[in-house]
Amino acid sequence: MLVALCRPFAYLPLALMHAAGVLLGWLVWAVSPTYRRRLRANLMQSGLVQGGNYTQLLHSSIAAHGQGALELPAAWLRRPLDVADLVRERVGWAHVEAALAKPNPVIYVSPHLGGIEVCGIHLGWHSPRIFAALYRPPKLRWLEPLMLASRNRENGRAAPANAQGVRMLLKTLKQGQSIYILPDQAPGGGEGIWAPFFGKPAYTMTLLPRLARQFDATVLFCFAERLSWGRGYRLHIEPMQGEFTGDAVADATTMNRNLEALIAQAPAQYLWSYNRYKHPAGAPPLPEDVA
Repeated sequence: MLVALCRPFAYLPLALMHAAGVLLGWLVWAVSPTYRRRLRANLMQSGLVQGGNYTQLLHSSIAAHGQGALELPAAWLRRPLDVADLVRERVGWAHVEAALAKPNPVIYVSPHLGGIEVCGIHLGWHSPRIFAALYRPPKLRWLEPLMLASRNRENGRAAPANAQGVRMLLKTLKQGQSIYILPDQAPGGGEGIWAPFFGKPAYTMTLLPRLARQFDATVLFCFAERLSWGRGYRLHIEPMQGEFTGDAVADATTMNRNLEALIAQAPAQYLWSYNRYKHPAGAPPLPEDVA
């Protein structure tokens, strides 16, 4: 019933969603001191602010946060083909074609940057393989049915971020299929390693490097850049720079470096308000030598 009630809103013009999203972004900024403090701190920590562009980048980020929230109904509830067609331009698509031409499974990796749902749906729609996407249930639990309605369609499969979901990923990769992972959230205690992220230690997942090595998967980093005035998205695909060696800290560092390179291409569209540097319960103490 929730899906049916929300579906009409999904087909509002994207430009209208993004315009309203700008207002939402500034509203949240105005009412939440914690949000303001974290967004400012993480943006400054990144080192991506140069010269006098801090205010401009901050304001663009505030607007982009709201746009990212209000574009979700379109991504979740429009037909997959309609969502996939929101991508107006693809940069590096030859890397996808080359990966799919091989029998090895493919792991698509995206930070919380730009249109994360549009990115995953576009990749899944244009892939002939089963496409499993790892997700963490939202804090607002009533949103989960909308998220699942989006990801359990066509050849897509939603894999929750728990033991059951990991088993789904293992099965998918074993079959030579594709998975989609957003690895820039702090994992649970005991499920990660401390590694630098924009120059500061962040508790980082080890699952991605382990899966890539175990199944000899092709790893592609990607994001859907939000275009201005609701014109759609530009999809970026890049092969991983470096390689996973089996050393947990080195592999997490390599992964984070690749994420940083993507974020630097559209820094205003990254989710700087997320508490990326928190110390999850059960995580080991922060090593002094992580820098």
